[in-house]
Amino acid sequence: MHGAVSIKTSASSCTEETQKQDICTQGYPGIPGNPGHNGIPGRDGRDGSKGDKGDTGPIGPTGYPGPKGSTGDLGPQGNPGIQGERGLKGDRGDKGNVGATAVLPRSAFSVGLTVSTKFPPSNRPIKFDKVLYNGLNDYSPATGKFTCKHAGVYYFTYHITVYSRNVRVALVKNGIKLLHTVDRYQGAEDQASGAAILELQSGDEVWLQAHPGETFNGLFADADDDTTFTGFLRLYSDR
Repeated sequence: MHGAVSIKTSASSCTEETQKQDICTQGYPGIPGNPGHNGIPGRDGRDGSKGDKGDTGPIGPTGYPGPKGSTGDLGPQGNPGIQGERGLKGDRGDKGNVGATAVLPRSAFSVGLTVSTKFPPSNRPIKFDKVLYNGLNDYSPATGKFTCKHAGVYYFTYHITVYSRNVRVALVKNGIKLLHTVDRYQGAEDQASGAAILELQSGDEVWLQAHPGETFNGLFADADDDTTFTGFLRLYSDR
């Protein structure tokens, strides 16, 4: 029993001594070494396989309106549209007031020579004294002139009987000869005529006269033969 105890005591003392020696003989830490050189870059790795397509993201908010673009070229004309249905008939309007009765201007005359006025003098208005119609007195037997009261377009015509002498007559407006008719006497009664459409203003005068230079003229009339002068508002008035 006593021997065993001595051995345990000796071993413990030896261990403590050994630890003291290690502490006494341990040196200070050395100076850090220089950093090593960078290594050579490695080779590029291979491309990885293509990944799967991700899900569509949500719709973003509406952006602000952009500036107005320039006007484009005119497009081609479209096809005609389908005709719409006829609308309903509207209500009948109220009856209007009775208007004034229209009064159309009138003007007409028709006159001729008689035995006492045949062979009239030349270069002056022929005074036709046989009145066939002159309801508005637009023609004056005293002067042989027609005077326009209503401006418009008129028709004038004359039919003459020629006997014993030559005939030269002219249709005259305000002293200007507008139409001439000549008939040579051939030893028997003959007829001649003329007509014209004239635009007249109020106050214009129209008449028929024998051509100057004839001492006598052959404008003839009797119970069986007539020489006439006629005029009337033919086409329209300016009212």
